[in-house]
Amino acid sequence: MSVAQPVACNEPAPIRQRGQHEVFCGLTSIIWLHRKVQDAFFLVVGSRTCAHLLQSAAGVMIFSEPRFATAIMEERDLAGMADMHDELDNVVARLLERRPDIRMLVLVGSCPSEVIKLDLSRAASRLNAVHAPRHRVIAYSGSGIETTFTQGEDNFLAALIADKASTRSAGEAAKLVVLGCLADVVEDQFSRLFAELGLSGVSFLPGRDAIEGLVVGPETRFILAQPYLGAAAAALEARGARRIDSIFPLGAEGTSAWLRAICMTFGVDMALLDAVVAQPRRRAAEAMAHYRPWLEGRRVFFFPDSQMEPSLARFLSREMGSELLEVGSPYLHREHVAGELALLPPGVTLSEGQDVDEQIDRCRTANPDLIVCGLGLANPFEAEGRVSKWSIEFSFTPIQGFEQAGDLAELFARPLMRNAILTNGVERREAVQ
Repeated sequence: MSVAQPVACNEPAPIRQRGQHEVFCGLTSIIWLHRKVQDAFFLVVGSRTCAHLLQSAAGVMIFSEPRFATAIMEERDLAGMADMHDELDNVVARLLERRPDIRMLVLVGSCPSEVIKLDLSRAASRLNAVHAPRHRVIAYSGSGIETTFTQGEDNFLAALIADKASTRSAGEAAKLVVLGCLADVVEDQFSRLFAELGLSGVSFLPGRDAIEGLVVGPETRFILAQPYLGAAAAALEARGARRIDSIFPLGAEGTSAWLRAICMTFGVDMALLDAVVAQPRRRAAEAMAHYRPWLEGRRVFFFPDSQMEPSLARFLSREMGSELLEVGSPYLHREHVAGELALLPPGVTLSEGQDVDEQIDRCRTANPDLIVCGLGLANPFEAEGRVSKWSIEFSFTPIQGFEQAGDLAELFARPLMRNAILTNGVERREAVQ
């Protein structure tokens, strides 16, 4: 399979929005990062509101001791009545004494340094000098003022790459770096496919071990597993790695194109690729067919939330037969999503940034069958009798790769199925019995 190259004159000009936003906080990326990077601890420096947010977002994990916490800032801290550096040092010392298994401590700023009056990057450097090499300390911003929720992962990976660059690592340079947080099961599936394709020297970033070194050389290539990693991609390119251009591994089409781009880069025989992916692609097609009757012809409206919207929209349109009304994204990284934009159907409305009131008006006028949006908009839309899907679920749920293609389709179909049950609509329920 070949992926159509974007043609500039055919690419629709997006609606550029610069108004009020309705997006989730970048701190929430900690929920999937802490699950993936098993020797890291994420310490948020923020308010009680931040602590409540994380506790609510990670409520499903309350029965196990998590590897994240909040160092709560009080009014006296912000007023300069306490030495915040001393207080942070004491909190970190107590934490590392209690949890000696922590290999990497990640300080996460909940607000810009101008707001919290604390430069976490300098604090991390100072603490690292005290606690390294037993414990590495890095910092990044997860501020909801500055980022959408997926950009928290981007900032973390950029900080992790910078730390790995400053740490001496032995061994050969990686041939291929898969950049972007993938669930363990997805990483294992891709690893097996790479092995069958004869590809070696593959590193996943982030991996399950934060301390494990990453050696980047002039021949290192990397490919994005997520479309929102602009800062992390720039950090790898600054170290000499070169990006493999591809659409993203969502659905059978996206996963096939993603693997093909890798194989073309490393000279893997295309006949071998076709043989390796034949059965996984067949299983993906069968799984997606189970939900196509629910999604075919359905009119879908995407609010900007995660930067995954162009990839998700391409999947819905080309593999599930849905009609796209508007595809909104907080930011369109033209170089990274050019392939995705080229595969969207003619006439689809693109929007970049957000003016939430104007977009709500456009959505109501379009009257879609399904609205993909953040949690803050979903409940009001449901109260109006509209069917919605939470954008954040596409970040929490493993959806990359052949084996997850059916799960991705189900995420879109589920609210339509639920609505059919609630309204006694049975005409489409029978299709997935």
